[in-house]
Amino acid sequence: MSTRIYDEAQEWQVTASETPFTGNKTGVRTDDVVMPDGSVARRDYQTHPGSVAVVALDDQDRVLVLSQYRHPVRQKLWEIPAGLLDVPGENPLHAAQRELYEEAHVKAEDWRVLVDVYTTPGGSDEAVRIFLARELSEAEGERFAVSDEEADMELARVQLEEIVRGALAGELHNNSLVVGSLALNAAMQGGGGLSALRPAGSPWPARPFEG
Repeated sequence: MSTRIYDEAQEWQVTASETPFTGNKTGVRTDDVVMPDGSVARRDYQTHPGSVAVVALDDQDRVLVLSQYRHPVRQKLWEIPAGLLDVPGENPLHAAQRELYEEAHVKAEDWRVLVDVYTTPGGSDEAVRIFLARELSEAEGERFAVSDEEADMELARVQLEEIVRGALAGELHNNSLVVGSLALNAAMQGGGGLSALRPAGSPWPARPFEG
């Protein structure tokens, strides 16, 4: 019999906390945390509102991707549509639908939760919900006006197998693209197929939301 593992919520005692930096969307927090041996360790980490990302899969098993310059890593990365949860308690599905429209001018009829991840839990509390969107079509109305790095974005549709190959070859590095594509590939090969994925409105304890 295989061993089932799962993450569990815990909250160790914090004896002191301060926020030395608060930015436009994220910040830095310093907590003094009581360790199991009774000692106190100082932990610095980024506070983050959370994000959503969308693996948009068309009827030819192509994934909608975009390339965007990311200054911290000094690279133009291929990514999937994604964005911040700007409003506390915002429904992540609504946010994902908005991002797919704004970044790709595409809508989808079928939505599922693909996977939930913490991007860097040792240094940030950022949580990302990655959706699978299918039955794609062009969105109605005018395209969303873009600016800054988004003004230089390229859009493409790439076969899922090519993205998986690129990820394993070290040619693609965006977290949500790699995790989402590998998860989708695993789901397509699994016994239950894509119908076994969680419904789009499934609970998300990392970022509770209203209906």
